[in-house]
Amino acid sequence: MGHDTMHPNEVRAEEFVRAVYDLHGAYLLRVATGLLTGDRYHAQDVVQETVLRAWRHADSLDPQALGIRSWLAHVLRNLVIDGQRARQCRPAETTDEALGELPGLEHTETVHTRKAVREALTDLSLQHREVLVHVLYLDQSVAQTASVLGIPPGTVKSRTRLALKALRKSLVERGHVP
Repeated sequence: MGHDTMHPNEVRAEEFVRAVYDLHGAYLLRVATGLLTGDRYHAQDVVQETVLRAWRHADSLDPQALGIRSWLAHVLRNLVIDGQRARQCRPAETTDEALGELPGLEHTETVHTRKAVREALTDLSLQHREVLVHVLYLDQSVAQTASVLGIPPGTVKSRTRLALKALRKSLVERGHVP
């Protein structure tokens, strides 16, 4: 259906969704993938639901406004938390991740390291994983992370320190670090 046969509200909705994806989609996918410890398929679902929630509030949101990214990140985080709670109430799902990547010999150590860190991240609280995603994975400053998460910079610093300590402990307990 072309724009000329669509209702003006449908055109605005389509433009809103396209603008949110264009301006924030890659960022949201990186955050979701980090929070979900590398599960890109689930991350894509969470991003899609986040954009759907934004679309429901399109009359009060501007995709280009500075505050929308924080709003989107907050919605995404809540969706991840809700999903974790729901999974705790039902048996674990079987995934294709077990097949994973079949590395060549030259990539074995890198793949092993990534896998070890990904597994260790699952032992961390969502707050600790979240701060590590922003500070280390997205390479954001303390101020940027504080702004996106809506917490004081001092809290970002202390959570980062505690998260790294917990990550190291998890890696040691899993036998990956002496």
